[in-house]
Amino acid sequence: MPKRSYKAVFFDLDGTLLPIDMDAFLKNYFNDIAAFVQARGHDPKQFIDALSAGVKSMLTKQGGLNSERFWETFTSRMGGDSSVEYEKMMDEYYATCFDGLSAMATNVDPNAAYVVKTLKEKGYPLYLTTMPLFPRIAVEKRLSWANVPASAFDRITTYDNSTSTKPHTAYFRENVEAIGLAPEDILMVGNNTREDLAAMKLGLDAYLVTDWLLDPDGFNIESVKHGTLADFARFVDELPECE
Repeated sequence: MPKRSYKAVFFDLDGTLLPIDMDAFLKNYFNDIAAFVQARGHDPKQFIDALSAGVKSMLTKQGGLNSERFWETFTSRMGGDSSVEYEKMMDEYYATCFDGLSAMATNVDPNAAYVVKTLKEKGYPLYLTTMPLFPRIAVEKRLSWANVPASAFDRITTYDNSTSTKPHTAYFRENVEAIGLAPEDILMVGNNTREDLAAMKLGLDAYLVTDWLLDPDGFNIESVKHGTLADFARFVDELPECE
């Protein structure tokens, strides 16, 4: 692969910095929330159906913040006019119960913390371009499971600062414009050939982390930079100081 120089690095989180089976995680996440809301007098099936519909609206629709689309859909499914009560309840869940799912992040790779620390020391601005379906507290907690500090990132995409999702080009364009760099100056690091490599359509370079590879379309990974997180650590070691 031809060498390129970079002025910033975008990181995916789940399956890239954080070793986790997302299908299993989401199943346990929904079950955990269902038990949480049932204990507070809510119908768990109605709540999860509304939650799922809200997530779908973030993934499939455009316009406005993701959080606005989520809560509008969620509230309508719950038969209410205001999301305030539900937002407070979800904040309580993330603050008090969400860490219980951290056991699903098995065999945390110390290379995650290493590559972030090394890139920062070399002067690279870092941006966490994780799928923006969660509030910031849920993203920061998952970062902590990977032993990576949220403070390392100049921007973290969340459902309340993003208007699109992966793999839409609009998601990556929004983040490129937010940091004011040319797409060609940015490296995207992720594990999903559909969601993360979509950044290449704008001109970003990419490094595909293969430990928890997700390849729904049979992508030819030989056509892009790729390797394990340990391989990426060696790649980072060879990068020059950021100019």
